[in-house]
Amino acid sequence: MAEEKDNKYRNLLLGLLFDGIGMISYAIPGIGEFSDVIWAPVAGWLMTRLYKGRVGQAAGLITFAEELIPGLDVIPTFTLTWIYTYLLASKKKGQPKKIDL
Repeated sequence: MAEEKDNKYRNLLLGLLFDGIGMISYAIPGIGEFSDVIWAPVAGWLMTRLYKGRVGQAAGLITFAEELIPGLDVIPTFTLTWIYTYLLASKKKGQPKKIDL
C-alpha cells in the first residue's frame, strides 16, 4: 500500500514536470515547434512507462499526437492522465459491481 502511494505522488510530480517540459516550446520562439518533433515521441514513451496497460498505451498515443500538433501543447496530458488514474478510476474501483440478470 505504501509503495502504491509513493508511485501516486511520484507520478504526479513527474507528470507536472513533463507537462512543463512540453509547454516550454511556447517560451522559445522559432525553435519551439521543432523541439516538439523531438519531444512528442519521448513524451509518448514516458507516458507508457508511468502508466501500465491500456491506460498507458492510450495516453501515450494521445500525448504523442498532442505534442506533435501545433497549438495543443497547453493541454496537460500527464496531469490529466494522473487525475483519471488516481481520482476518477479509483472511485470506480471502490463501487460495488452491478450484476445484470
